[in-house]
Amino acid sequence: MRKLLILTGILLLSCTNVFAAKIPVEVKDYILQKVPQADIRFDGVIIFPDNTIYLPLYPALFSDVSKIQIKETHPAKQDLKQEPDVVIFNNDFVLMKVLTDGEGHRTVLHMPNPPLQVRTGLLPQDMLVPSGLIIPENIKGIIGNLKIDTKNEDMIRIENSDSYEDFLAESEPDIPQSLISQLKNKILFVTTNYSKNIQVIEPAKAVPSYSLAQKSIPVDVEAVKDGKFLLVTTYDRPFVDVISVADSRFIKQINVPSNPEEILLDEANNKAYVTSPSASMIFVIDLETMSLIQKIKVNGYCEKLLLKEDKLFYVDKLKNEIWAIELKNQYELKDIGLFPNVSALAFRNNKLYISSRTKSRIAIIDYSTLGLINEFTTVNKPIGMLQYDKYLYVLGAQNNEVQKINTDNDQVVEEIQLGTSGFSSGFKGIENSSLAVINDIKNNQYSIFDLAKGKLLKTYQMNVPIKSVVITNKVELFD
Repeated sequence: MRKLLILTGILLLSCTNVFAAKIPVEVKDYILQKVPQADIRFDGVIIFPDNTIYLPLYPALFSDVSKIQIKETHPAKQDLKQEPDVVIFNNDFVLMKVLTDGEGHRTVLHMPNPPLQVRTGLLPQDMLVPSGLIIPENIKGIIGNLKIDTKNEDMIRIENSDSYEDFLAESEPDIPQSLISQLKNKILFVTTNYSKNIQVIEPAKAVPSYSLAQKSIPVDVEAVKDGKFLLVTTYDRPFVDVISVADSRFIKQINVPSNPEEILLDEANNKAYVTSPSASMIFVIDLETMSLIQKIKVNGYCEKLLLKEDKLFYVDKLKNEIWAIELKNQYELKDIGLFPNVSALAFRNNKLYISSRTKSRIAIIDYSTLGLINEFTTVNKPIGMLQYDKYLYVLGAQNNEVQKINTDNDQVVEEIQLGTSGFSSGFKGIENSSLAVINDIKNNQYSIFDLAKGKLLKTYQMNVPIKSVVITNKVELFD
């Protein structure tokens, strides 16, 4: 039966700050034309490929110009590629380069007689200011109400020597392990059930390089923007925390009306869906601005999100009832039905695949008619499913095996043994690749699985109790 969400359940949030960090489109286009690899961060900070940082200054009133161009630079007559200390555009927008003084402090250019655009400009009021930044006295007005951390108070990085908590105190030293090519230039973010900190671990290493201190035990962690940021939800806190990996700092706290839990990324549309089961709500986060833009009221205690073909599926944990939200059909809710102990969902060819952990079975439902197409026994204790091309991979926790199913005819192709003796507890795709990571909660191992080839590549040992593993691109850290 189809049910329409109550109109008030879909709330678009349009409140904006006058000085919220949004670089003018014409300036953004100009920067990316001159320096294509520049990263224009959501808080307005601009980072060049060599980690040169520019801070934007917004004028009280933009000058109306037909074509954006550089009006003035310091030193004079430099192009943006030459990275001048100050750039003033003809619409009065300003970029100020972050410099380092003789004592190693971060600052900006001291000018005895600053141009009017610099003296009257204002930094974005939601910007993460580089730690310890010193602003010259004659342009202090650009700060506005921004807080500048002068003592690295906002740093959440805990060095390796300080990160050995109780569960690491008696661990074995690092274990020599060979690095497969697929993990080069990658980094791991690992959560445990014994600490509120996120452990940061190099591939093929067994011990953390450092950790990121959290305010509570993480519920879910996702890497976005090619590993530049982490989205983190934690227990009993109504926030989605945004961490800048290069800074090792909280860059933003996204306030939400109730405690968030699971995070599902839709980076193609620059969105993240975040569940709040206790409030029967799904929040939509804009990944460009890192802000809450929508609240979707749903039925039940929502978990196990799946986004496929403009349909957002979820499971009501309390009733074991499956629902679909048709995102391009006025957010209509479709009741798929009741299924026992649902552990995972997958969708292809208008068919919904539903695995039951306790029954060790998979049911296939025709999405249009809601009729049962097929039901069969799968691996023991299926805890995750990933679909790649026409194949569906089902991870069995009991015997540490992966079943490969051809979704064109729903026939089992093969069962792949992982060769581990523990208890598989997670099955997660690695962004922008055909790889997935399988973590073993019992033996503190993670395995790299190639979904395109249907084969196990390598298993690694950790000296950390693993709850979840996120593998993403490694970013260069700021000094």
